[in-house]
Amino acid sequence: MSEAVLTCYVHPDRPTKLRCNRCNRPICVSCAIQTPVGYRCRECVRGQQQIFETAGRLDFAIAGVVAGVSTAFATPLLRALGFWGFLLAPLVGGAIAEVVRAAVRRRRSRRLPMVAGIGAAAGVLLYAGLRAAPFGLLLLGGGPELGGRALGGAGLSLLWPLVYGGLMIGSLVARLQGIRL
Repeated sequence: MSEAVLTCYVHPDRPTKLRCNRCNRPICVSCAIQTPVGYRCRECVRGQQQIFETAGRLDFAIAGVVAGVSTAFATPLLRALGFWGFLLAPLVGGAIAEVVRAAVRRRRSRRLPMVAGIGAAAGVLLYAGLRAAPFGLLLLGGGPELGGRALGGAGLSLLWPLVYGGLMIGSLVARLQGIRL
């Protein structure tokens, strides 16, 4: 007895012995997507991924605003702690991620961590900009000589909020992506 030759349902010119383990359609090697439970066709994988996309448009705005406001308030607190702020910044970022997750009621999306990271970056830059504003006004009003002397070592202190922010944002995004630190 000879078996009937199966062909891929997307590429009818390609013979195959492989089937989607969900819908049982024949698929070729280029159409097969390996999952933890076996090979599946693209449509079944797409349908499965849609189940996990539960966030709406408002959730993206909430995530960005909550992350931005939280990091804008956390950055000066970490700066006040000095060296300990460096050690605590990733923990604070993880805590902010949990606040964001609670604010969006645990809805998920692949783009939600990116939006929260952008909001957090905006919060850090807002704080850094407010911190740098007096030096900018001094440079404008007093000329470069006075502004340069006043800026002196303060230029480096303007860098620290960005470092704290980078540490917070990194752990915030990683935590929202599901990576446990």
